[in-house]
Amino acid sequence: MPADIYVRYLKLAGEDVKFICGSDEHGVPITIKARKEGITPQEVVDKYHALMKKAFADFGISFDIYSRTSSPLHHTTASQFFKTLYDKGVFIEEETEQYYDEQAGQFLADRYIIGTCPKCGFANAYGDQCESCGSSLNPTDLIQPRSALSGAEPVLRKTKNWYLPLDKFQSAIEAYTESLKDVLKPNVYGQVKSWLQQGLAPRAMTRDLEWGVPVPLEGAKGKVLYVWFDAPIGYISATKELLPETWQSYWQSDETALIHFIGKDNIVFHCIIFPAMLMAHGGYVLPANVPANEFLNLEGDKISTSRNWAIWLHEYLAEMPDRESELRYVLTSIAPETSDSEFTWRDYQARINNELVAIPGNLANRILTLIQKYYDGKLPCDVIGCSDAPMLEKAIEEAYTAIDEAIRHYKFRNALQAWMDLARAGNKYLTDAEPWKLYKSQPEETLKILNNGLFLLGHLAKLMMPFMPKSAEKLLYMLGKKKITNIKDNIYWQAGEQLPKPELLFRKMEDAELEPQIQKLAAIRQQSAQQTPFKNSTAAPMKDTITFDDFQKLDLRIATVIAAERVPKADKLLQLTLDTGIDRRTVVSGVAQHYNPEDLIGKQILLLANLAPRKIRGVESHGMILFAENSDGSLVTMVPSKPVKNGSSVA
Repeated sequence: MPADIYVRYLKLAGEDVKFICGSDEHGVPITIKARKEGITPQEVVDKYHALMKKAFADFGISFDIYSRTSSPLHHTTASQFFKTLYDKGVFIEEETEQYYDEQAGQFLADRYIIGTCPKCGFANAYGDQCESCGSSLNPTDLIQPRSALSGAEPVLRKTKNWYLPLDKFQSAIEAYTESLKDVLKPNVYGQVKSWLQQGLAPRAMTRDLEWGVPVPLEGAKGKVLYVWFDAPIGYISATKELLPETWQSYWQSDETALIHFIGKDNIVFHCIIFPAMLMAHGGYVLPANVPANEFLNLEGDKISTSRNWAIWLHEYLAEMPDRESELRYVLTSIAPETSDSEFTWRDYQARINNELVAIPGNLANRILTLIQKYYDGKLPCDVIGCSDAPMLEKAIEEAYTAIDEAIRHYKFRNALQAWMDLARAGNKYLTDAEPWKLYKSQPEETLKILNNGLFLLGHLAKLMMPFMPKSAEKLLYMLGKKKITNIKDNIYWQAGEQLPKPELLFRKMEDAELEPQIQKLAAIRQQSAQQTPFKNSTAAPMKDTITFDDFQKLDLRIATVIAAERVPKADKLLQLTLDTGIDRRTVVSGVAQHYNPEDLIGKQILLLANLAPRKIRGVESHGMILFAENSDGSLVTMVPSKPVKNGSSVA
């Protein structure tokens, strides 16, 4: 929204602006979602890229291009960028120990590691952050870490990656930051200074993953570029896609101002890491400003997509048709420009009814209705200004100045307020002039008043275009005009012009229309409350919800262990022979560190009998024995309280 307002305004002012964006498609959560849904990461990003692209378009976000980082052009661009830095000797090759899942057979990214937060005791903290207390973490900080892939305890293994030595760029980043001190927002400048005061450290620019841009080096199989290395390069590759012949005139010109509109959690990447990358590469402009916003909360709680505590744009647009402008207005009026702010449905309703409907909506309706009533919508004379109403002339001039100043300094709330103040001035003028009382006794004065009001509406429509383009076009239509392409274009009317019959510019938000949205969030909150884990619980997190049909597919049986032995050269594995009452079968189980073979012989256990066979260390295993894992990591067999016939089903 802030970027769209900024771009729309500058384009209306006749400036050369390119609005670049795209889907960041190489994050670890994508691979986690793909595993959960049993599809490929590419299928995940294809689905959500299309959904987001359409939602942005339907919401009136005026991208020049909305690209994606899974595109071949981006992969090539990011690879070339990395290779340039590598060839220049920028990177440090370093071997470190990272968590590895022996069952899954892969290194674990931070989000693939779950454990107990050492600071608040939350049992489901991620390897990079605790979502309960908000603390930043390293995977090795977690108590009782476990893999999100298999649930197994990961082990540390050595691996080689390439690091960007940010410490060597400390002085350059400090000088760059100070050069922007007078233009950066205080919250942005303060966060960057805090990072710099702590001292920059080398940061890995590669990861041991399969999904992402492959590292373009020999001996780097199974490694991809760190997502925050390849993602900002997406701005460059998207510009290449948009302007294949002229992209360099933007990215490699001193006349270019590169502006990043982001949230505060991405400040470090856009103010430190990406500038360091650009410095190391050479030839590219550095960001001229990063007007980051703080967080927007929802109904008293932090927005969380993982908890579904959010209002999804595509759902809003489907469920609240023709309410695009209202949402744009409310989001801009409460934008968290300098501190966190909050969206609530009741505040949303109040701002629509008490502001949009009551002020500019009421002004447009009164003026246009009176013109229809007195003149059948046909203007008796030319309308070229309102010089006979100096108060209006001054209000219009001040609005243009205030909006231009505010938008160019990224104060979009102030800009929107200046637009609303102009509408207030129009209502005051009309109320004070009372043309409905003068029509019969002073028809010429009435005409002047309504002409002045019409002229004011033209300026309101022009100045509304960056904020609410759809409603601006609607107002222009009611004024008998087409879309304005330049803020300096004059709007005037000639005698005899016929205005269309007016409609309501903004529609009141009734309780009945709002109630389903309130109830939807209430249901999500209730479900979340029922499933919220105890803060200090050390139990493993609940897995994704399944249906009863899914459960019915599991064939759980009681079986007896009739033989047991260790699997050669495997410290954790036992080979068990089971009597299932139906057959005798071999099952390999990773419990050798908890049970001696003789401890299990003769015991009845719980068997997942219809698990597909799998060869483990050369032994084909037909099923899985179920154990309970204690908080201390020990395993306990799921033994029936009294002997049960082998083969008995568990339901």
